[in-house]
Amino acid sequence: MEILQKAVRMALTEVADSAKAPVMRAYMKSEMPFLGVQAAPRRAALKRVFTEYYVETAPAWREATLALWHGAEYREERYAAIELTGFRLYRGFQTLDALPMYEEMIVTGAWWDYVDDLAVHRVGGLLAAFPDTMRPLMLRWARGTDLWKRRTAILSQNRFKAATDTGLLYACIEPSLSDNDFFARKAIGWALREYAKTNPDEVVRYVDHTGISGLSRREALKNLPARRSG
Repeated sequence: MEILQKAVRMALTEVADSAKAPVMRAYMKSEMPFLGVQAAPRRAALKRVFTEYYVETAPAWREATLALWHGAEYREERYAAIELTGFRLYRGFQTLDALPMYEEMIVTGAWWDYVDDLAVHRVGGLLAAFPDTMRPLMLRWARGTDLWKRRTAILSQNRFKAATDTGLLYACIEPSLSDNDFFARKAIGWALREYAKTNPDEVVRYVDHTGISGLSRREALKNLPARRSG
């Protein structure tokens, strides 16, 4: 695991632009420093590292991911941990056994740049594959006190399109309707905006008959014709 961590840091350092690091850190309001690696070069560098340092078992993959996550000294190293969870060679490892790892990353990450990727691409994938287990869990997360687990539950169906379970979506939104937190309200709007791409009339009906915040409403209707938002 230590070899992988060193390889990741070296690869990221080689493509870093230190002049960009302070700007990136300020934008993300991050206590953890940045190296200054933008998304495209980061992904290219990590693809090479992850292909070379292949992890053969699911437990070893989870251990390697959390070692990267907890051992990170730069924010891009945590992005690397998230990318490792979705690397193409490990698609077969996306089982319910990965859920405690994702939960730990969501709770300890506690910021949108980490949580949103995990919510939409990892937890959402588990929800699609294991709905009988994940649906009640998302409801528990949605009703809990942790903002980022609530946000995860709300966003977990963002890629589902016509397969969206509207009952689950609304049930995950409902406990956060009265929350004044920007990130809760933004999540509600984003989730509804994504579903509006598939069923705009239903989203308009929902926002017109539900006490959602102005921010959530604006986000939900952002891409719809002006007549819909009246």
